[in-house]
Amino acid sequence: MNKELIIRSHSSAVDFALLKDGKLIELNKEVEDNNFSVGDIFVGKVRKVMPGLNAAFVNVGHEKDGFLHYHDLGPKFPSLIKFIKQVSTGKNKDYFLKQFRYEKDIEKDGNAEEIISSKQKILVQVVKEPISSKGPRLSSEISLAGRFMVLMPFSDKVSISQKIEERSEKNRLKKLVQSIRPKGFGLIIRTVAEGQKVAALDADIQQLLNRWKNLSAKLKQIDVYPTKVLSEINRSSSILRDIFDDNFTGIHVDDEAMKSEIKDYIETIAPEKKSIVRLYEDHLPIFEKFGIERQIKSAFGKTVSMQKGAYLVIEHTEALHVIDVNSGNRSNKSKSQEDTAMEVNMIAATEIARQLRLRDMGGIIVVDFIDLNSNANRKKLFDHFRDEMSSDRTKHKILPPSRFGLIQITRQRVRPEMNIKTKEPNPNVNGEVEAPIILIDKINTELSKITKNKRNQKEKIFLHVHPFVSAYLLNGTPSQRLKWYLEYKKWIRIVPRHAYQYLEFHFLNSNRKRLRT
Repeated sequence: MNKELIIRSHSSAVDFALLKDGKLIELNKEVEDNNFSVGDIFVGKVRKVMPGLNAAFVNVGHEKDGFLHYHDLGPKFPSLIKFIKQVSTGKNKDYFLKQFRYEKDIEKDGNAEEIISSKQKILVQVVKEPISSKGPRLSSEISLAGRFMVLMPFSDKVSISQKIEERSEKNRLKKLVQSIRPKGFGLIIRTVAEGQKVAALDADIQQLLNRWKNLSAKLKQIDVYPTKVLSEINRSSSILRDIFDDNFTGIHVDDEAMKSEIKDYIETIAPEKKSIVRLYEDHLPIFEKFGIERQIKSAFGKTVSMQKGAYLVIEHTEALHVIDVNSGNRSNKSKSQEDTAMEVNMIAATEIARQLRLRDMGGIIVVDFIDLNSNANRKKLFDHFRDEMSSDRTKHKILPPSRFGLIQITRQRVRPEMNIKTKEPNPNVNGEVEAPIILIDKINTELSKITKNKRNQKEKIFLHVHPFVSAYLLNGTPSQRLKWYLEYKKWIRIVPRHAYQYLEFHFLNSNRKRLRT
């Protein structure tokens, strides 16, 4: 398995595309003026406390106040408030909490109005970016994420990622981390820490402690509220921190300054891999060179094509997302209906796991797979889907199939869903059509099925298309028609039709009858 990260730089944004064996599996965008990224830490001012919601609205500089629920205050909230007061007034210069005396923890199910008050200044972290008409979701349980560790001030716990399954490795890591854990700080051991030595783990902890020190030093310099006291590291480093592993074979960047920045970061976390960072300088735009534009156009529409004619229909509502699995007009006489349904469902499960990551869909997702009669097949499908989702870094939960064959998923939403417009203006009439870039894929799919049908093997094949499309199919070296001849050993006759809509096409025989797939 080979992974590549393709980075496209704009004047106002940076796009990151993660490829696995050439297939697009993640797409991220870093906007230059995004001041409310997940992980950013602010000293905000409580605007008002809402007893009915058991929460407070906090001014952090966004047009909509941030939402802070009682359960997101954390049990050590009184200690955090005490620390902020001591540091901001200069009474406490020990930022590393070695001599700090803790306050009593708040109750697990207490009331927000008894703990916080209007106009109070508090330290909060963005856990969910502003989405639609809502402000950011906030937490006062501060955590700083590093390459191998997550540092949690005012805690003494050491926990470990559940994705590290081997018990001996879990025990080894816990013992190592317990021996180097700084007093007053808890630690979460991340999945990528598996197999790491104590020196690498300690270096990560020291880097995180240094970030905490810089945050604390800023607290006594604040004279305007709200104020951001710590930014999450830039999106490129953040993405690499979370996804980088030994399977990476290339990081391609089209900007010299960003290339240097990324190379410096890779040198700190994996010096032996710094040579895979390369500057892209060709005339063809980087996303087109690596086939990403085509994959974006075919993956972000309402209908998503899969193998063998099957497809997904993805609908978005205010409350949830609905995904319907369809077998299309494919036929397979050598298999039973159950086998065909199972085959399509397995293909769909893999594609759905990819779509959730690609679009960053969050909230409630309901998937309507093709009905299966066999309990064994239903279990096999569920296990396969769960395995495909295991590489998704976003928190999620998958429920077993319901009585109606529906699988329900909850997936944490921490930033707005990636939404890309895939339709383009129709050059013939007013309105919009599907992106022409995916038309050839549709023609290829139908031609493949036509040539496999034994009834069509002796027929001459005529492809009727719009003149613009005809010109595209006949030009180039080799032309698309020649590629078809080499693949199917059959000469396809192209017929330009001026009466056709731009993306309309049909396969006919010598008698002008439609060829069946």
